[in-house]
Amino acid sequence: MDRRPGAGVKTYDVQIWNIQIRKEKRKPYVVRWVVGGRTLTESYAEVGQADSRRSELMTAARKGEAFDTGTGLPESMHRVDQDITWFQHALDYVAAKWKKASSNQRRSIVESMIAVTPALTRNLRGAPDNKTLRNALRWAFIQSRPEEDQPEEVQAALRWLHRASLPLTTVTERKGTAKALDACATQLDGSEAVPEYYRRRRRVLYNSLRYAVLEVRLRVDPLDDNALRSEWKQPDVDDAVDPRAVSNPRQVAQALTMCSYVGRRQGERFVAFFGCMYYAMMRPAEVSRLRRLDCHLPEEGWGKLILEASTPEVGEDYTDNGELHDNRSLKGRSKKTVRVVPIPPELVALLRGHMARFGVAEDGRLFRSESGRPVPKSTYSRLWKKVRALTLTPEQLVTPLMGKPYDLRHAGVTWRLSTGVPAAQVAEWAGHSVEVLQRIYHRCMAGYDEVWIERMDRAREDSQWFPTRE
Repeated sequence: MDRRPGAGVKTYDVQIWNIQIRKEKRKPYVVRWVVGGRTLTESYAEVGQADSRRSELMTAARKGEAFDTGTGLPESMHRVDQDITWFQHALDYVAAKWKKASSNQRRSIVESMIAVTPALTRNLRGAPDNKTLRNALRWAFIQSRPEEDQPEEVQAALRWLHRASLPLTTVTERKGTAKALDACATQLDGSEAVPEYYRRRRRVLYNSLRYAVLEVRLRVDPLDDNALRSEWKQPDVDDAVDPRAVSNPRQVAQALTMCSYVGRRQGERFVAFFGCMYYAMMRPAEVSRLRRLDCHLPEEGWGKLILEASTPEVGEDYTDNGELHDNRSLKGRSKKTVRVVPIPPELVALLRGHMARFGVAEDGRLFRSESGRPVPKSTYSRLWKKVRALTLTPEQLVTPLMGKPYDLRHAGVTWRLSTGVPAAQVAEWAGHSVEVLQRIYHRCMAGYDEVWIERMDRAREDSQWFPTRE
């Protein structure tokens, strides 16, 4: 192999396989070749297309052309822009995706690029500190921030980034790919990222490399390489709810009572807010969007909520109107999808009482800040800490029990499952798929063996289908 200035790694170690057929695939004809020990594949719908591609590779190999280990292509087919850096590519990718992306997607893209980009730089003199570098990257990637408003230290950091950024093709080499994936799996403080963050960052990284392929900057997406799975260990993904954080109905009722005693009137305004998260299994963004017309609250018995939208808190930099919150459809659902959730009399009473005492906003929303806007996460999170301190014993306070408001939703889902409501129905009410529900809540259902055995015994007695010996 030789390494020439400004080029990728070249090699004559090339093997080209016969066309493989995978009948179960939409594109069943697979061209497979190995360049410097790295396996590359391309799939085609027609056998003629695959044969033509294989012939091109065979011709180049017979002519003695060197192949590039980054793109997998011979010199005659090498169309990659070797001069573009990872940072410049990341800037192009964010700009291309910004307009059509939702506010949450914009934030995910920016945060992922901020995580990966520093890992793909050279160690050059004049490097800014980590905090300044991240701030500069935020300025560079967020499209709503005018370039002329950049502080001088940000401009200096960006100039350094343009000099220090590695070529885009670095990420096609095993070490470069590993650096990018390690960055996806690591928090800013060096600790391991939680599974949700890792998956989100890896998804953005994958899409950014697919964009490079579409722009003919790379031949293949290196994350598609099957050999990578054996060479880079993906962090263990475990996003199951910690059962220690899940409260029982008595503890929740006590917490809602204590909430009403926080502050002069502040706590009272949030009793029904937190009640929705438990009794209706709602996400905070869904509670913030709840309107009077979404509520069916009879004087007696069960009511129901018809949920059709949410207002997630994403940050002023990511919304089109510069507001802290965005108006979106339900999580993972189309704009036309609604979710009907039956609510017990306890929540019916809380919501009726809340509207009688505090009214609703001009647009019908039940919960809002003093300025009439959606309630910031920081506000109800601070309040919940006070509620928790009033509710739990000193021994319980040092445990994960009811550690954050979202644990109320987890408790609501767990309670319904424990009563024997089918998982598919609970998933529908909670806005989950059954697969996600079972993956996230399986630990919370441990310890219910006696309950299930008792129910099976009752079923045995009722059915009397077991044979008896005379």
